[in-house]
Amino acid sequence: MSRIGRQPVEIPAGVTVTLGEGNVVTVKGPLGTLTRTFDPAMTISIDGNVLHVTRSSDTKKVAALHGLTRVLIHNMILGVSKGFEKVMVVNGVGYKVAQTNPTTVTFTVGYSHTVDVVAPKGIELKALSATEVSVKGIDKELVGQTAANIKRIRIPDAFHLYGIRYKDEVLVKKEVKKAGK
Repeated sequence: MSRIGRQPVEIPAGVTVTLGEGNVVTVKGPLGTLTRTFDPAMTISIDGNVLHVTRSSDTKKVAALHGLTRVLIHNMILGVSKGFEKVMVVNGVGYKVAQTNPTTVTFTVGYSHTVDVVAPKGIELKALSATEVSVKGIDKELVGQTAANIKRIRIPDAFHLYGIRYKDEVLVKKEVKKAGK
């Protein structure tokens, strides 16, 4: 049995979890509401303020979905209670970030033009400084995908480390080739 899948999920105060027909789980909290449909091979049950996920069989596909289902529900609960945030750092000579309006951030990262990023629905983009951007939201997948799309604008190069990276990301600088004799 999956070690992750069999762990119970604690439901904090202020968060309500509703189970619907067809394994539809709705989580409501102080930051918003998330809804997701899960595979019918998973059995989701609530006992007081604890949620349990069990599987119907031990086939490879169902076993893989067991832990995934539990983690997705846990992320939904964390999202509506605390939210998720990724901070991005812009590093380079002349590279900067500016907040043009509440939903748009403009990047100047070495191209002949500026790159405008519009926040998708449910995401808050905020320029913390001239070199830092915050991506916030309640959906962990959407926050991560938005941050990955921002990083793709200018991937850090290996020699100078110029580009856009996550704040907690560690990059290793490559050594430049030396001229031989």
